[in-house]
Amino acid sequence: MANLDQLNDMYLDVLKEIGNIGAGNATTAISNMLNLKMDMSVPNVELMPVEKIGGAIGSEEQVVVGIMLGVETDVNGSMMFLMDMASAHKMVNLLMMRDVNYNNDFDEMDLSALKEIGNIIAGSYLSALSGLTNLTISPTVPYVSVDMAAAILSVPAIQFGLISDKALMIKTEIGGDNKIDGYFILMPDEESFEKILASLGVPIE
Repeated sequence: MANLDQLNDMYLDVLKEIGNIGAGNATTAISNMLNLKMDMSVPNVELMPVEKIGGAIGSEEQVVVGIMLGVETDVNGSMMFLMDMASAHKMVNLLMMRDVNYNNDFDEMDLSALKEIGNIIAGSYLSALSGLTNLTISPTVPYVSVDMAAAILSVPAIQFGLISDKALMIKTEIGGDNKIDGYFILMPDEESFEKILASLGVPIE
C-alpha cells in the first residue's frame, strides 16, 4: 500500500470532499441547534499516524474537551471530536443562552450538552464518510472527557480495546463572530482502514 504522504497526495480531493460535506452538515446542524447563522471555513483534512495527532492539535499537555465514540458495522474503530476549552465554553454558553465569556467549570448539564454537540458533529462526518464509501458506519453511545489531549488520545485503546496506527483527521472552524475550533478524528482498525481506502478507489497491495 502507498504510504500516508502518497495517499494524502493521491486522494486529496476525495478526502477534502469528506471534510467539506461533513463540516457543511455539522455547521447546519449546530446552526439549527443554536438558532444562529454560522459560517464554515474550508476544513483541513489529512491521513496521519496516530502518534502525530497530539502534535497536530497543539500541545499534548493542553486541556481539551473530547467526545469519544466507538464505530462498528462495516468499519470498526473509534472516533472523537476534540475542542479547546475556549471553544467548548463558547459552544455551551451559546446553547445555554449564557454570556459567551462565562467560563466556570462545566457541570453535569454542560457535559451533557457537550456530549450532544459532539454526537451531532461526529454523526455529520460519519454520514459524509458513509455516503462516499457506501459503507455502513454506526456510532456507539458517546463518552465525554475533559483532560489533557494526551490522556484523551489514549482512551480508545483503554476504553474500547482498539489499537489503531492510522487516523483521518479533519480540522474544522465553525462560526462567525463566535468561532469554534474543533478536530474530528477517526481511528479505524487496520482492516477497516483498508476497507475505507478500497471503497474510495485506493489500490490495496
